[in-house]
Amino acid sequence: MKVIQLHKNETKLIERAAKQNREAQHVLYELHAPKMLSVCRYYIKDVYQAEDVMLNGFFKVFKYLKTYKHEGSFEGWIRRIMVRESISHLRQKKTIEFAVEDDCLDQGSANNINTNIEVAEIQHLIDSLPEGYRMVFVMYAIEGYKHNEIAELLKISEGTSKSQLFKARQMLQKKLKELNNNSYGTN
Repeated sequence: MKVIQLHKNETKLIERAAKQNREAQHVLYELHAPKMLSVCRYYIKDVYQAEDVMLNGFFKVFKYLKTYKHEGSFEGWIRRIMVRESISHLRQKKTIEFAVEDDCLDQGSANNINTNIEVAEIQHLIDSLPEGYRMVFVMYAIEGYKHNEIAELLKISEGTSKSQLFKARQMLQKKLKELNNNSYGTN
């Protein structure tokens, strides 16, 4: 019952915000900003730049709120805007580089690493990936995009997307193994 009530309240809030009601916009911002900052942060290393991207994303959310069709989740709609805004930001900075494709794509690579690391350490490991690897990894493994969608958004081939994901996973596994070895004092 509470879920239905929350949905009705959010729908009314969205309708008011679409009519440029600043209070309703502020409430929507407060509800969704923490999650959306984390979405931007996946793509952008610097937290201050991620905040700027998130704010630009919310500007677009409120600018195009009248186009929201109330199909699917509102959070998902905002999330897509944040992902596109993050990609746009990185394109403007011209920091996106994709490694040349290799024929060594072994998609059957298993993750045999047992580790107990903190979320901050995981974010640091993701941040340490080269830009292209990180973007594809986040879009595929965290956001749930398919390779054809990633290829379209990033204007790359599906093969490049798959290659970047494979290389990102390899690099993360290597770094996780190093972290484990350092934590347990074994080599």
